[in-house]
Amino acid sequence: MAQEYRIGDVARRTGCSPESIRHYEKLGLLHAPQRGAQGYRRYDQTSLERIGFIRHGRHLGLDLQSIQELLSLADNPDTDCTLADDIASRHLQQLEQRITALQALADELRQVVHTCRGGKSADCRIIGSLYRHGDGCGDAGCG
Repeated sequence: MAQEYRIGDVARRTGCSPESIRHYEKLGLLHAPQRGAQGYRRYDQTSLERIGFIRHGRHLGLDLQSIQELLSLADNPDTDCTLADDIASRHLQQLEQRITALQALADELRQVVHTCRGGKSADCRIIGSLYRHGDGCGDAGCG
């Protein structure tokens, strides 16, 4: 008989919260688990591996739709993997754009930090810089 795990066991083994596991089930990323005599969810090794796949995809920053598409490809091993390459390439491009934007922010903050000479907050160049450049929410939105 194959090993079965309750949701708490799965959570500990995968590092994924029970709430996330149930959420993945609702989204169809996980197949509905078998139920034990008392109604508890019972997961098999394949489910643990699938949750690991999802977690790793999330760790890489993939959205759940992309993960669903990749899981669909994994579930159909004879299909062309061009879609997987497209998903990964698109995501890499987005990451590189974010890295560039973050680097520009780090450069700006580094410059402001280096100009700080101490003194009173009324004369603080860091605070002044935030006021000078904080002209509303702009394209980034508020938050």
